[in-house]
Amino acid sequence: METVADYKEIVDEIKANGGENFTRCYQCGLCDAVCPWNRLIDFSMRRVVRQATFGMTDIESEDIWRCTTCGLCPQQCPRDVGQIESGISLRRLATEYGIFPNAVKPLRSVSASLSGAGNPLGEDRQARGDWGKELSVKPFEEGMTLLYFSGCYLSYDPRLKKVARATAAILNSAGIDYGILGNRESCCGESIRKTGNEELFKRLARENIKAFVDSGVKKILVSSPHCYHTFKNEYPEFMVHFEVVHVAQLLAQLIDEGRLVFSGEYSRKVVYHDPCYLGRHNGIYEEPRRVLSQIPGLTLVELPESRETSLCCGGGGGRIWMETVKGERFSDLRVAQAVETGAEVLATACPYCIANFEDSRLALNDENAPEIKDITEIVVEAI
Repeated sequence: METVADYKEIVDEIKANGGENFTRCYQCGLCDAVCPWNRLIDFSMRRVVRQATFGMTDIESEDIWRCTTCGLCPQQCPRDVGQIESGISLRRLATEYGIFPNAVKPLRSVSASLSGAGNPLGEDRQARGDWGKELSVKPFEEGMTLLYFSGCYLSYDPRLKKVARATAAILNSAGIDYGILGNRESCCGESIRKTGNEELFKRLARENIKAFVDSGVKKILVSSPHCYHTFKNEYPEFMVHFEVVHVAQLLAQLIDEGRLVFSGEYSRKVVYHDPCYLGRHNGIYEEPRRVLSQIPGLTLVELPESRETSLCCGGGGGRIWMETVKGERFSDLRVAQAVETGAEVLATACPYCIANFEDSRLALNDENAPEIKDITEIVVEAI
């Protein structure tokens, strides 16, 4: 039986791991009202925070691993409790003690792969840039305008390599002088940090920063909102500042400058999904819509929950690596919403969203389910 002294020690440890704001919670319940989990199971972020307040958190529970860090509850919280930071602090405790419930155990192999190969997929580091060979993508050299940081999934996943190639084709078409780091590129570290593994995040961040500085990188283009978020908002913790651009922003700029011209029509009905880390976390809502609305023939419609209230795909917070059983997948709900719009294509701008939506589309087994596309894939078809 834990003593009062034990409870105080746990509370102090949670605070030391970044959860110092959790004591502000006065149990209003607004976080539970907006949490996507409550559409599927009996889950309460308010309960997790309440238990942490009294040092009674069960770090063996799967509940502390459910948060996708989607950002819906912090924007509703009247007390700035910092639910995401509080949850991560609990995960840091669990990671420190090596306590992982069954659904979270894949994190062990993910962490090992990140440590050894610089990616979470267990793939060969030397093959990281192979996706660009058929397009003659060059290694980045000092003096180039732009570094394209493709990220882990676009470098290795067969489906997502298509997004990297579409991006490269657009850059080539626009005449941009760019290159990639290839095997000098490591995972950005954003998602492993959200699982509580701060030490591994710092190691990956330092590897990338060294590669950026040694190569003379000044401006970085990314396809993943998670890479965007960590390069822009978290890497400055290491006293470095790079100009970071998401591909949606670059596409909008190229269209405005007349450097990206559409020669064909894309005569399809498209619905756009806002990724959490592009939208809520970084406020990029307009650029993807501006790009899609400029494509001849394309009819753009909205999902019932969009922009600030967009429904999470379920991949953030490291959940992309954890086991989520059938019936508990946010992406199933999102694809079903897309079907209701009558759209032929569900477009987005995040590799995690694409991976989850592709899985849900297959599971739904509905002939009316839309194709899943990154916005770059649609742009390439239109040029």
